[in-house]
Amino acid sequence: MKLLKNLKSPIFRVIIIGILITTILGIVVKAGNVQIQNITIKYANGSETNIITSKTKVSEIIEENHIVILEDETVIPSLDDEIEEDKTIRIVKKEENISKKSNENTDIMLDEILLNYAPIVEKIVVEQVEIPFETITRDVSNGATDTTNRIIQNGKNGVREVTFKIKYRNDIEIEREELSSVIIKEPTDKIVQVSQKTTSRSGTRVAKTNPATESSSSIAARVSGITPYVKTMNASAYCSCSKCCGKSNGITSSGAYASEWYTVAAGSGYEIGTVIYIPYFSNKPNQGWFVVQDRGGAISNSKLDIFMGTHSQALNFGRRNLECYIYEF
Repeated sequence: MKLLKNLKSPIFRVIIIGILITTILGIVVKAGNVQIQNITIKYANGSETNIITSKTKVSEIIEENHIVILEDETVIPSLDDEIEEDKTIRIVKKEENISKKSNENTDIMLDEILLNYAPIVEKIVVEQVEIPFETITRDVSNGATDTTNRIIQNGKNGVREVTFKIKYRNDIEIEREELSSVIIKEPTDKIVQVSQKTTSRSGTRVAKTNPATESSSSIAARVSGITPYVKTMNASAYCSCSKCCGKSNGITSSGAYASEWYTVAAGSGYEIGTVIYIPYFSNKPNQGWFVVQDRGGAISNSKLDIFMGTHSQALNFGRRNLECYIYEF
């Protein structure tokens, strides 16, 4: 009776109506957040049906629609999967599914077989391959602890020509066989000399440029990697006659025969084989490049004696001071 009295109260009616409106709105909002899907189910006997559901998992959709999966049937996608984009669930016989997979595997195997039986093309190919140069170190420091390294010959790679028989399948190289190899350019070894550091010679200076790098002389090519020092030396000339050197066989202290525009005699401070460039003779056949091959009793380290072809040439040259670029190995 008390409840009936309350229902007649205006305030109580407002409260009840508010509760009902809130409940209805909550149900509407919840329904609005649920996505409804149209799903097609295809059965093993060829029939199909369309259903509307908010479920996304295959097993839940099957259970919701009371569909029974027989022992010899399977579901695609599987029961544990989410529904796929095509919104379709297929119920098929297990043998049919296995057959489908077998056909797919057969297609893959067939592609592999066709690839392996593609025609093989053989080609004879000639390629040029670089031969790396070697670095040789010459230690002439005699055990000194204070040493310096000089490059006395720059290294250059060689080249060999190689003939290959190459097999291709579908334009892809699958086998390579070397048939022959011919060296068409020998490599040039890089030679580095380790020597004891020497104090600066009196009256010398380090050259700012290296004339060897701009010369076509074969002698200059030997010293293109060496920095010379420059010194003014008192130069005279001699020939192979007995008046000039007390003998006439032309054999130098190095054991080689003296050669015009090649041989010079220098003091013992310059090793046999030292290269000297004299710009004064740059217009001569040797382009001014000489090699120390000889000695002389009156020749000091500040003097040079230049070998000439005749005695008259030597006399005419006389004696003069010349700038010399000295290359020591």
